[in-house]
Amino acid sequence: MRHDHLLTAKQLSRADIETVLDRAATFDDDPAAAGERHADELLALCFFEPSTRTKMSFETAAKRLGGDVVDMGSVESSSVKKGESLADTVRVVEGYADGIVLRHPKQGAAKMASEHVDVPVVNAGDGAGHHPSQTLLDLYTIREHAGLDDISIGIMGDLKYGRTVHSLAHALTNFDVHQHFVSPESLRLPRSVRYDLHEAGAQVQEHDSLDAVLPNLDVLYVTRIQRERFPDEDEYEAVAGEYSITPETLEDAKDDLAVMHPLPRVDEISAAVDETDNATYFEQAHNGVPVRMALLDLLLDDD
Repeated sequence: MRHDHLLTAKQLSRADIETVLDRAATFDDDPAAAGERHADELLALCFFEPSTRTKMSFETAAKRLGGDVVDMGSVESSSVKKGESLADTVRVVEGYADGIVLRHPKQGAAKMASEHVDVPVVNAGDGAGHHPSQTLLDLYTIREHAGLDDISIGIMGDLKYGRTVHSLAHALTNFDVHQHFVSPESLRLPRSVRYDLHEAGAQVQEHDSLDAVLPNLDVLYVTRIQRERFPDEDEYEAVAGEYSITPETLEDAKDDLAVMHPLPRVDEISAAVDETDNATYFEQAHNGVPVRMALLDLLLDDD
């Protein structure tokens, strides 16, 4: 893996992905293998949007590698509130840390930030753009349950604004995967993403109902309808609650179907699904630690 930054899943080859996932599996099997590989190294957490899983798992990953973190804190308590530009913020933070994890509401923010610093930048979500470290832990979870070749995946929910969806869809083009996208008409994949998938030769089908495709799926990846991304409240209300997965929904699914979700969820997966063998989303969240350990290990390695 020879990238200075991780900004988008589109930059990852199959070899890159397998390198990260294999190293993550090593850390997962033997946490002590991380040792003090990055002792005295500091990771800066710059989150301009709320986060629980991503922020905490990056912090955990850095500490398990022997390093530590410095946290910008909330936007309200930082100089951003005074009008400081993102470029100036990351230039300052670069002097405090060996790498930067950035979440920002503006699409393209991570790429712009990377052009102003000489330390690795990891995009932890840029608006409706990409979330590549989430994609890597998603792929790790899929590999653990179904493998990454000769499988069918259903991706359901907010496909228009969902950055986890956009990243995962691009990354899956590196593998023999049939992708089924299920959403209301108004939340279909953006034209630019569909074009990229077509250019990559991806096997893609779009549906407005899960019923017909569910029995053939090995993985069902459910996403939240993201209220905060909608420019118009009426547009959100028109699709809110459109889909909901319950144990009854899964009666026609394969017994070993893995139901995934990047979390947080609202009402798109019933809590009753948690008690089924299909529920994989909490394991998926836990996989963020070994995967982000592997990612940081590679990005911070001088070699």
